[in-house]
Parts: sequence; C-alpha cells; structure tokens
Amino acid sequence: MSARPVRAFAVTLLAALLGALLPATAAHAGTVQGGRLDWGIKSSFQSYVTGPVAKGGFTLKSGAATVGGSLFRFHSAAGSYDPGSGTFEASYSGGVTFRGHQKPDGVHELDMTVSRPTVKISGGSGTLYVDVSSKAKDTGAVSNQSQVPFATLGLGGINMKGGASPLTLANIPATLTAQGAQAFAGYYAAGTQLDPVSLSADVKAAPAEEPSPSATPQPGATAQTPQTQGAFADAAVDWGVRRTFREYVTGSVGQGEWTLAEGAQDGGALFRFPQGKGAYDGGKGTLDAAFSGTVQFTGAHLDLKLGKVGVKVDNGKGVLSADVTTGGETKNAVPLVEFDAKGLKTEGGLATLTEAPTVLTEGGSQAFNSMYKAGTEMDPVSLAVALDATAKLPALPDLGSTASPAPASPAAEPAPAAKAEQSSSTGLFIALAVAVLVLAGGAAFLVVRKRRAAAE
Repeated sequence: MSARPVRAFAVTLLAALLGALLPATAAHAGTVQGGRLDWGIKSSFQSYVTGPVAKGGFTLKSGAATVGGSLFRFHSAAGSYDPGSGTFEASYSGGVTFRGHQKPDGVHELDMTVSRPTVKISGGSGTLYVDVSSKAKDTGAVSNQSQVPFATLGLGGINMKGGASPLTLANIPATLTAQGAQAFAGYYAAGTQLDPVSLSADVKAAPAEEPSPSATPQPGATAQTPQTQGAFADAAVDWGVRRTFREYVTGSVGQGEWTLAEGAQDGGALFRFPQGKGAYDGGKGTLDAAFSGTVQFTGAHLDLKLGKVGVKVDNGKGVLSADVTTGGETKNAVPLVEFDAKGLKTEGGLATLTEAPTVLTEGGSQAFNSMYKAGTEMDPVSLAVALDATAKLPALPDLGSTASPAPASPAAEPAPAAKAEQSSSTGLFIALAVAVLVLAGGAAFLVVRKRRAAAE
C-alpha cells in the first residue's frame, strides 16, 4: 500500500471527524429573551431621598421590584448576544421614580425617574444606558432623555466570549459618565461610583432557517362576540398588595413567605389573578369581574390568605375585593382597596387600566389587622380585559430562567456558563489534535509495514 492512499484516507477521515464535531459546538448569535437586572442606582442617593432632609420616597413602575435592602429589579430582558465576539446588548423593563423636598403646593423639588436600563458590551468595554426624566437641582428645569449613556461598566477580567444561556454577570462596577451626571440633575459629578450592576439573560439560539410561510390559510382563533350581553373572553388583574408588606413578610421580622395557588401567578413585584369572568360595558365604563387564584402570607404571628378576588368599576371608581382568611376565619368579598378607574379604556379587542393608584379601605385595614390605617396607599392595580378570543392579555414580567446572580468579585474568572463553553471548545481541539496524531501514526505504521514487506 502506497503512502499517498494512506494520506488520502487520513485526510478523508479527519474531514469527516471535523464535520461531525464542529457543527455541534459552533457558536451562533442568539436572541436575548427573558432575564433581570438588579441595580440600586446609588444607595446613598436612596438614603438621602428617604431621609430627614429630603423627606421623600420612591415608587416603582412598569413591573419593577425591590430586592433586598437597596436593589431595584428590572425585568424582561430583550436584545442579542454573539458568543463568538462576546458582543451583548439587552434592554430591561421597569422604572423607579424618586421624589423629595415637597413644597407647600405639593410640588417636589426633587423629582427623577430612571427606567429601561440597557447594557451594551463590545470589545471588552461596556456602557449602561437609561431613560431619565429629571428636574435640575439648581434651576428646576425638567428634562426627558431617552437612552442616556449613564455609566461605564468595569469589565476587567471578564471574558464575554463563549457564554452559554443563561448568561449572568454579578457586581459589575458602574461609574457615572458626564452625560449621566447631567441627567442626574446635578446631584453627582462625572466619575462618581454608582452601585454595581448584576444581570441575567436567557439566550435563545437563532434558528438555522426560518420556515417558509404557507399559502394555505391556517385555522386559528376568530373574533367572536360573547353570547351573554357584556361578557368577555378573558381577564386578569395585577396587584402586589403593598411593597413594604411583602418586604416585611420575607424580612428578618416577619421571617415568612407567600405561596400562590389556584392559578395565581408571581410577576416579581405583583401577583396576577387570572381567568376573569363577568361583564364589561365599554360605553358605560362598568366592569364586574371575578378572578381565580389565591395568595397566602405566612410568618411570625402572620397568616393571611386572599382569594376569590373581584373587581367592580362604576362611574369612574373601582373597588378590589377578596375573601380574607385569618386565624381560620373567612370573611367573604371584603372590599380591600379603592382606585380611580377613569383611565379604563378600550382599544381594539382589549380594555386596560394600567397601574392605577390605590388606597386601603376600612375593611382592608381590618383584614391587615390594623397594620395599616384606612387611606394608606397600597400597590397600584392593573386590569386587562380581552373582549374577544383574538385579544391577548399583557405578558407578565419575564425574570428569566436563572436564580439571582450571586455576589462575586467583578475581577474574578468569567461566569461559569462562559467558562464551561470555553472548556468544551478546548476539549474539541484536544480531541482533534489526538485524532490527527492517531491518523498520522496509523499512516506511518502502514508505510513502515509496506517497506518491511518489500525488503523480505
């Protein structure tokens, strides 16, 4: 056997091995869909706003939540990630409004909203962008800016290439930029250290080929008018009860938790009670709906269950009620909170009311064992009513598939997901190198054997 066929055989076998291995581990750019970003913005600013000087506070919007003592959680990451180049971009939903220094006329001298944080990483550098609405500290002039490059992110020692889903980064240092300082209403100078940023992102690999659209119409949902006068196809109500109450329950004092049952869903900063049934009249602006789901809060000296949530809207006013169980005793249809429902509007096949402020009723105060007085501001209520089968209810906040990123040094090794992906690539190259040596050794053995046969 000549050396040439042996070499040809070796090359052919190596090519087949490459073809079998490489496609399985090739890195493809993917879509980011789902995940969270935890960031305190600046803890000392929070303390200032809520302290004895500014005498203010903060409110959350668009599904943002609080985590621990000083972190805000933004949700529903959307963007892209290329593991080959390490380029990453993800925008997160939610916002927080800070207000303080209230004047006698009710206007706040300090009024700033930070929302929709977006992280962009490329070529070893990263930037955090945010939407900012703020009132200048010196002049009081109000400005609204979209996607301001607010902070630079310190990515030293972090290799973004080869990461696997879910992608996580923890405690990334953030430094205020010049544009960020201006948007921050002049409270801090450029170069100020902000709170570190932690994030997670679910990455879905792009499909190899999109299916071609079919010319044949496919069966699907059709818009049907409900048979019963005023009936609707589906509905949901979102309500977080009260942020500080949730923090109390899970904190060092309450030492408890909440559990959801009968279809209730947890959206991070709110609970969704689904499968609404009832009647809605858009012309009159009236709604009478009952929803599924229960939430039960338990802890030290605490056992409170809310179920059979109902909502009634009439003449621009709304009431949310629930069956309340405490100490083994249940009171039915207790009116818990009242809210302004003038914003309830119909557009297409969907009627919505978004984040309407609520206040506690006298019955609600008793339900919470007088922990809060009647008139106390509770979490806002959002309503969505699907008038026909084609209308889709708003999605819940998407927090992604991973647990909260664990605190870690930003200068540490790459995230485990990225490291694992890199290890698999290294293993591939080792396997290929071994294969080359084996093939080369086999070819040499055959050549030597041929020469010995000729000499005999």
